[in-house]
Amino acid sequence: MSITKSSNRRTPAMGSSLLTSDPFFSDLMDTKRGIFNLNRFFNGDFDKDLFPALNVKEKENEFEIELAAPGLSKEDFKISIEDGLLSISAEKENKIEEEKEGFVRKEFNYNSFSRNISLPEEVDMDKEVEAKYKEGILKMSLKKRKTAKAKKAKTVNVS
Repeated sequence: MSITKSSNRRTPAMGSSLLTSDPFFSDLMDTKRGIFNLNRFFNGDFDKDLFPALNVKEKENEFEIELAAPGLSKEDFKISIEDGLLSISAEKENKIEEEKEGFVRKEFNYNSFSRNISLPEEVDMDKEVEAKYKEGILKMSLKKRKTAKAKKAKTVNVS
């Protein structure tokens, strides 16, 4: 082996790094989701990763809530209703341990979120809430109270 001195120094191009090509560090340097992407924070994209998308559908006898939370299991969720407030939270811990060429990489990743929704007065708190988690979607069904249906308005003719 020989070492030669050269005046031809190569530096990484702007925006690239020697670490991005190394699979050992590539997930950290990922330009879309990596830890060094502050553009997500300043452009307002930061909170999109923190809170899963939520849909609320009002039907005749119930409210249906859908929450997109892929990668979780039903045991990761904690759901409670108290004082007209529906709280949905989840926490998942991922551990990665990789040994490569004498180096050990250990990563502990905690993903969590919490969503609180004020429930309308029509929700019957005494009825059972149905919750199912399938294919990354948490679906909940909250029954409405039975109320007297409003009658059609009558018009009165004055004679």
